[in-house]
Amino acid sequence: MNGGDGGGGGGGGGGAGEAAGAGRGPPPPSLEWKFSQVFGERAAGEEVQEVDIISAIEFDKSGDHLATGDRGGRVVLFERTDAKDHGVNRRELERMDYTIGRHPEFRYKTEFQSHEPEFDYLKSLEIEEKINKIRWCQTANSALFLLSTNDKTIKFWKVQEKKVKKIADMNVDPSKTIGNGCIASSSVSNSPKPCLANGGCPDKSFNCLSNDYCFPPGGIPSLRLPVVVTSHETSLVARCRRVYAHAHDYHINSISNNSDGETFISADDLRINLWNLEISNQSFNIVDVKPQNMEDLTEVITSAEFHPTHCNMLAYSSSKGSIRLIDLRQSALCDSHAKLFEEPEAPGSRSFFTEIIASISDIKFAKDGRYILSRDYMTLKLWDINMDSGPVSTFQVHEYLRPKLCDLYENDSIFDKFECCLSGDGHRVATGSYSNLFRVFGCAPASSEATTLEASKNPMRRQVQTPSRPSRSLSSITRVVRRGAESPGVDANGNSFDFTTKLLHLAWHPTENSIACAAANSLYMYYA
Repeated sequence: MNGGDGGGGGGGGGGAGEAAGAGRGPPPPSLEWKFSQVFGERAAGEEVQEVDIISAIEFDKSGDHLATGDRGGRVVLFERTDAKDHGVNRRELERMDYTIGRHPEFRYKTEFQSHEPEFDYLKSLEIEEKINKIRWCQTANSALFLLSTNDKTIKFWKVQEKKVKKIADMNVDPSKTIGNGCIASSSVSNSPKPCLANGGCPDKSFNCLSNDYCFPPGGIPSLRLPVVVTSHETSLVARCRRVYAHAHDYHINSISNNSDGETFISADDLRINLWNLEISNQSFNIVDVKPQNMEDLTEVITSAEFHPTHCNMLAYSSSKGSIRLIDLRQSALCDSHAKLFEEPEAPGSRSFFTEIIASISDIKFAKDGRYILSRDYMTLKLWDINMDSGPVSTFQVHEYLRPKLCDLYENDSIFDKFECCLSGDGHRVATGSYSNLFRVFGCAPASSEATTLEASKNPMRRQVQTPSRPSRSLSSITRVVRRGAESPGVDANGNSFDFTTKLLHLAWHPTENSIACAAANSLYMYYA
């Protein structure tokens, strides 16, 4: 299958309209994106440490919290601040039709070390600490819960504000003590005092037990035991509640929460396992594509995700460019799929690179669960789960790279795994590219929105002035193919593309037009 063929890409314009939740009216206008914030901005010429490179980004369902993971095994949490400035709950303001003019703003909340480097002595294999995926779980009692995974081990974290405890009600005034000994300021004398065998002093006006505490004249009428009191200060504490380990022979590429709030899946190249959040020593294998003879292996699992509302449905993608929708009610082992989504290969277009560029690197369900967005090396595709004949829309991301596939294969860039995301309203989709660029496409019918942005403080710097129009083929189902900036080998400014700076990870705010994306160790945020 040719992942980037213009004529073969496609889909029904009507389906895309339903995806956008729009009627048959005109498409929504193109968004004008503005810079909002950057965390971890590096100075010009500053070298990026490998461990600081961001490897995962995820908003929680409310959009009030954002988590990032890096190659050093750390998880960093950010919290939204602009909604708090109104002093009223944001959802209450929305209910009252209060116009909130400010865009989402976040601040650093806390960070913790999620994973450490390990060594598998049985397989003589080093296990990286790099965070592959982060998924937020349901909050409870103002505590935040999230899952994080590296190549082999998934961890369930609880992050909670705890009040700081202090010791109070001591008999001794700390201000009157010096060092390990204690000298009462009112009893300082230069004359030596005779000492008793037990360390005390016979002087009635000054009683001191060895080098511990000082007694005021006349002694202490009653002994007050120290009391632990809870202060008004709070500190954030991250605690690992459970570790889900030893269930994957191959590297974990996906984790996904179920809408039931109790279970989640983890997927590696050949298997998908189903876990209960409360049980860490047992999982159920629900998909196994490993052949009896590994020489017969033709495809691997690349990504998997639960349906956002149906707890019995999930989808997984493969290296052959297909997506399988499975129903857990059909059988315990879901090797047979309920639906298969793939695009037929255009005749005469097959080449050495066809299967490589067809491999799907990421899939995401739309918020309503009706559509699936997939990303292969060349394109973004939007699929209607009720229509398995082909994608309803195809968006060209890397078509300009087709003449350079040989070079990309030589430097391994052709195997880069770009993520994708959808807006909460379903009107737009986004994905990353090279030279720290990312692209936003409109998916409403008749929309020609195809915006190229740069992860920098001036995101529109490389914007193409005249967005290319969608080309449509004259088939019975109207096909939509949208292109981004496509000058071969150069960007909109004539600069050659830099394949070493790639924007792999990005996330769309669940309720607003705000995107967070990672450029090496920097987290950039934009709004429209």
